[in-house]
Amino acid sequence: MLTVPLALIGALICLKLYGQTMNIFSQIGLIMLIGLVSKNGILMVEFANQKKQLGRNKKEAILEAAASRFRPILMTSFATILGVAPMVFASGAGAESRISMGVSVAGGLIFATFFTLYIIPAMYSYISSSKATFKSE
Repeated sequence: MLTVPLALIGALICLKLYGQTMNIFSQIGLIMLIGLVSKNGILMVEFANQKKQLGRNKKEAILEAAASRFRPILMTSFATILGVAPMVFASGAGAESRISMGVSVAGGLIFATFFTLYIIPAMYSYISSSKATFKSE
């Protein structure tokens, strides 16, 4: 949940820097952005929780999770950023209305990727309990 407000701030900053307004297209982009950054944060935290259940302490667990999830998070983020890049740089009939969607997604993902890779492990080590909780099935 920590990456969502940071991603939204990044998206709003990029919208302002690019001279775009908050419209229905940028709001759709923000909804898409929230789903993407939530997935990245959940991916890292869940992997760290699995490592804690295997007996590692929380520092070892989050370091291993951050190292092993680094590449998948970067790959999905860069693929999405490059996928919406044509929307950001589009010109022609109707492109003006969709530019704000591309700017909000690309800008928010650039900010959120950094925060997911650096802030989430720091906050996990601060917030997470030292002991692993085991699920009974």
